[in-house]
Amino acid sequence: MVVLVGLNTDLSRIKAWWRTLGGDTFVALPPPTRSRYTQSDGHEDAAELFAARGIPETASFAYWHWQSHDAFARSGDLRGVLYLHWGGDHATVATGLGEGPPGYRIVNNGPQGAFQLDKVTATDADGLPDPEDTAGVRQFLSRIDEPRRRTARSTEYDPLAPAEERWLHDRLSGPVDLDAAVRFTAPLEHRQVLTPDEAARLLSAWRETYAGRLTAWPGWRSLLPALLRQEHPETWEVAAELGADAAYALAAHPSPRSLELLRTWALTGDDGAVRGWFRAHHALREPDPVRAAAALSEELTDRTAPEAAQTGLLHALREAVTDEPGTRPLTPDAFFPLLLATVRFATDERLPRPLRVAAAKTATDAPARVREAAGRLPDAAEAADALAAVDRYEAVRDDLLAGTGPDLTGYEGGLGDIYHRYRTLSPADARWLHDRLADPATGVQGIAFCLELLYAHGKATEADLVALLPRWKKELTKQYRTTYTEWRHPLVTLTCLAQDLSHPAADAMLAWWTKPKPAWKDPVRLLTHLGAPDEAKAAELWEFVTSGGHDTGHLMTWVLLRARLDGTHPLHVAERLIDEPGIRPYVLHRVLIGVADPAQPLWHYAIDPRSHSWWHRAQEVADDERLSAEARAIGMKAAREHYVTRHPDQVRPPLTEGEVNAARAWLEARADRTAAD
Repeated sequence: MVVLVGLNTDLSRIKAWWRTLGGDTFVALPPPTRSRYTQSDGHEDAAELFAARGIPETASFAYWHWQSHDAFARSGDLRGVLYLHWGGDHATVATGLGEGPPGYRIVNNGPQGAFQLDKVTATDADGLPDPEDTAGVRQFLSRIDEPRRRTARSTEYDPLAPAEERWLHDRLSGPVDLDAAVRFTAPLEHRQVLTPDEAARLLSAWRETYAGRLTAWPGWRSLLPALLRQEHPETWEVAAELGADAAYALAAHPSPRSLELLRTWALTGDDGAVRGWFRAHHALREPDPVRAAAALSEELTDRTAPEAAQTGLLHALREAVTDEPGTRPLTPDAFFPLLLATVRFATDERLPRPLRVAAAKTATDAPARVREAAGRLPDAAEAADALAAVDRYEAVRDDLLAGTGPDLTGYEGGLGDIYHRYRTLSPADARWLHDRLADPATGVQGIAFCLELLYAHGKATEADLVALLPRWKKELTKQYRTTYTEWRHPLVTLTCLAQDLSHPAADAMLAWWTKPKPAWKDPVRLLTHLGAPDEAKAAELWEFVTSGGHDTGHLMTWVLLRARLDGTHPLHVAERLIDEPGIRPYVLHRVLIGVADPAQPLWHYAIDPRSHSWWHRAQEVADDERLSAEARAIGMKAAREHYVTRHPDQVRPPLTEGEVNAARAWLEARADRTAAD
């Protein structure tokens, strides 16, 4: 359906103002389409626009992307804050944006944040909006819902003024409108002032309207705590129907009944339920947090709960011993108490081995940060104790971590954060990766991660292929987005492996790739040419690369393929393409950095400024004397733009101050090359 946006909407007025922006040093990118979905897309759009118009790369720019565009309703009305992202010099962007169009205001969140554009609204003498002023109501609710203090286990809010509380109760006083009530229920229950009458009326409407799908109404997260607090007779029936999603609310109101429900859900491995079970058990049965965690860990092991449940239990234990302000020594690293607790739990013999293993895995990046923070502690005895804890951890780490690996079912960005740890594979790493591929419980994301690592390092075997053959048609032919990962779709990698091994299954896989459906596979079909490469495959890939089609790894594949055919390092293949007609510079720059180590190419569709892997490869390209000055300049530019020195707090895993200082020193030592660029 086509939606026509009027000429007097927020969107039309903002676009009209946007078109007036820009100058010699500042560019306002055109409003987004769906192809500009992330900040990385925005920076790529800027690079393309600068190249097309001959704008210097040093120019600053601002834009919003399609996710930000959700601030507009289909009618064009502004229904939320519009986030304006930027690149270049922050002060230049702030000056270029100014105060915003008439009737709107811009909030400057500083060099590490996005600008915010919103309506200017009016309030009465009590600071309250007109209930009919949609934008004013939204801004008021946003203000009162901002916590004054937040910890891992609790959130505190400022009290409501009497007029504010009356205003909110008035919004719930008429006929129940569940969609509208969501906004007003939350700020009341955050202060535990939702009344029994309001809760009962909402409960009745909720159960009637959302029968059989209670979690579909988002307001239940505020209503359930009120029902528990008020001991409403229907609470437990509702909680049982909600299931593990209700774990946090039940943990905040511990009772024998909530404890039993939480235990049932926790034994399935649900992370929230495991944490809630610990909190309730700790509150009701065992005041010592370590003994409480030990008992639950043993039960999780006895009931063969998923391995991830031990990690959830560890996090709950860490929160219990570090959540109070008095447990936080004054150091620049706010996470020091959590890190130190994790290091200590890895060697705490009171805890069962599975929980100590979970601690050892979680503490992998902790030693350097703990040592650095300990060096700043004013109490020498505390510092010595922390350093001794790190020494004990490092003495047992290898034993605890033998045969383990990351959680393959969690957020894929977490796997990307630790990708640099697998730049070389130890025999134990390889065994673990092989075992995961052979495990029928490993999902598509885990298969993609493990198979890519083994294949890139030349350690993927026929046994891996055979283990996955029963699953490829039913599971691996499903869409799995890899745009923002360092690994390809698992069927791409499996097809490459089958071709390299000349396995009979290769013909069936290649036949599937040539079929017209499903449509998702068409953009990545040519990536399978990396397996058993030949000149015909190279030619087909090159034709696509120079056609201007959307690159989803095609140039990277061609460079790696060409390097295999020519028996040369892919860096030298990539550098020969500098200034090659038909090759987009920003794609080539990403590929040049990505292939710096052909044993672990980086497949992310853009240079990731938050990644350890991309930082190290940029350095290596910049310092590789075998490369041309132009190629090394590309590495230098990527290093300068990396967040390791510009926004080090956004690099994951977090950096120590020593690592940041070393990065700055590295850049300063090459300042002459930076100036030359």
